[in-house]
Amino acid sequence: MSVTIKDVAKQANVSVATVSRALNGHENVAEAVRQRVLSVANELRYSPHHAARSLSSRRTHTIGVVLPDLHGEFFSELMRGIDHGARERGLHLLVSSYHGNPAEQGAALRAMRGRVDGLLVMSPFVADTGMVRDNLSAGMPAVLMNSSLAGTDLQAVSVDNYGGAREMVRHLAASGHRRITFIAGPDDNFDASERLRGYRDELAASLPDAEEWILQGDFHEASGHRAGGTLLAGFERPDAVFAANDMMALGCLFALTHAGIQVPRDIAIAGFDDIPLARYVHPSLTTMRVDIAELGDRALRRLLEAMAPGDPGDGVGGAEPLVPKLMVRDSSVAGAEAKQVSKGDVVA
Repeated sequence: MSVTIKDVAKQANVSVATVSRALNGHENVAEAVRQRVLSVANELRYSPHHAARSLSSRRTHTIGVVLPDLHGEFFSELMRGIDHGARERGLHLLVSSYHGNPAEQGAALRAMRGRVDGLLVMSPFVADTGMVRDNLSAGMPAVLMNSSLAGTDLQAVSVDNYGGAREMVRHLAASGHRRITFIAGPDDNFDASERLRGYRDELAASLPDAEEWILQGDFHEASGHRAGGTLLAGFERPDAVFAANDMMALGCLFALTHAGIQVPRDIAIAGFDDIPLARYVHPSLTTMRVDIAELGDRALRRLLEAMAPGDPGDGVGGAEPLVPKLMVRDSSVAGAEAKQVSKGDVVA
């Protein structure tokens, strides 16, 4: 005899409606109650009839996730946060990547139509955020992750890339570095443009006599390695290198150390994101910590709120962004100061 939702409600000592809300991921269920319902459902091996649920509620209990890429530690951490929140609410994920191609992004969004109840989208293109809205089905709840809101009425969760970049430049300047090179990300990428803007503004504020020194990258470690080679071949070398993400910083670190450069004694290096690998390289990488998994979890929670009946769907555009934290490690400090940096993390 199959277990029904009434059996779960009886054993969990709640109403059938509460069981339904808990299993469907609604926010208006106390967390302790949700966990009790999920525990009972698991104990009884209750399996909802998803086809029947979809026909009656027109919901698939599936969230679509559209990302520019799936490769690398950043996207792995992002998906970890989204997946954790989805599993807690009994939801499935349908994930697609468009490999950084705006045209493929539109195709990926259109392919989600009718298959998902809501969408999480990372669209880093500065000029093409409206493409997301244009390719969504009518009435589809969607939340952008760390994207520009320009030209769209979509909601978003974001990271303070600009403020984080300024804080890193302040740290390098306060550590005595005067010639600070910046390895930039892709020209059309929102995160990259905000980090470049932060570098420029803080360089002018902290070191008004210093000149901008910008090398182009693409967020991949190979471009950081090329930038390191460019610096090694130049007549003049910087005091410090600030890369727009950790992968480029690690590529540059490898190029410099392979050539015999002592980091940070000869050249300091810093990154942005604090991917898990950053603390395990030698020297450990100074970076701006972004809680990437929290970004994913926060986006999912906001999407579920937008999907809830009667949700006005406003206020997210002005929501406080995630604020990165400066993690001072061995790659940016030298001498006596380096001895005070622990093998773990120092939050400035």
